[in-house]
Amino acid sequence: MANYDNAPFEIHVHGDVPLRADVTYEQLQEALKPLWKYAGAKSLADGAESAYEEEPGIKFDAHEHMLQMCWTVGGDMDFRQSLDEMCMSLNELAEQGAAIEVTFYDADFDEEEAPPEEESRDDFVMLFVGPTPAAIMQVQRDLLVEDVIHMMERHFDASELSGVVGEIDKLFSQRFDALVSSLEIGRPPRGSGGSGGGHGGRRPRHLH
Repeated sequence: MANYDNAPFEIHVHGDVPLRADVTYEQLQEALKPLWKYAGAKSLADGAESAYEEEPGIKFDAHEHMLQMCWTVGGDMDFRQSLDEMCMSLNELAEQGAAIEVTFYDADFDEEEAPPEEESRDDFVMLFVGPTPAAIMQVQRDLLVEDVIHMMERHFDASELSGVVGEIDKLFSQRFDALVSSLEIGRPPRGSGGSGGGHGGRRPRHLH
């Protein structure tokens, strides 16, 4: 990774991930290796501190079975590869779906000194982890419903928006059914002429 003092971005990772009750610190350390290794650390304990003292960093609440992240590191856009690797590993440990927010702050951009036409390279990424595709879709759906209702409540009463929520649920149901179909295509039949079997996750629940 780039030296923090010269890194083009300050990258902030934020989110809480519910973990299975049987997850150990060693498993979590291995799952988060892409993060602490990127930071130049030799272990999770070594790399868990944020670049900013006021941020709690990366914490494992063993009692609540919760991974808590409020952690900043210096780096570049190649950090996205580390995030992808981390999410793949966290899927194996997650109890429920969860969202992780990642913000790239342009460390070289000075709003006061930059010419008017120049824009910062700030970027924002929302990542999702979960034990099944359904769990991940559930979090995506809940966040979308929350955002849409928050925006539309400026113009409509909350009681008027059930139809909007229903349409969002339809979209996610279609996406989930398409995913199930794609997973089942190409599977060898079970028994004599049986279908491909289950899809490994329940359909996302809906608000009523």
